[in-house]
Amino acid sequence: MKKKNINTFELELSRLQEISNLLDNDELDLEKALSLYEEGVELSRSCIQTLKEAEVRITEIKKKLDNIKTEDEEFLE
Repeated sequence: MKKKNINTFELELSRLQEISNLLDNDELDLEKALSLYEEGVELSRSCIQTLKEAEVRITEIKKKLDNIKTEDEEFLE
């Protein structure tokens, strides 16, 4: 699994917001707007992948916690 620094995720998310704000500007020429849009799509894809990886990690951690609880319950019986 590819690991990404949380700072990278935060920076990508911040840049995505910046791009969104820039695209709201009516004064952008078409080529610049398309370039920003393309960058935004790539950043969005990257952020979504990072969030999916985080979800997998959280699920794994919860499974470990559930196993510990089960072992504790069996021990107490």
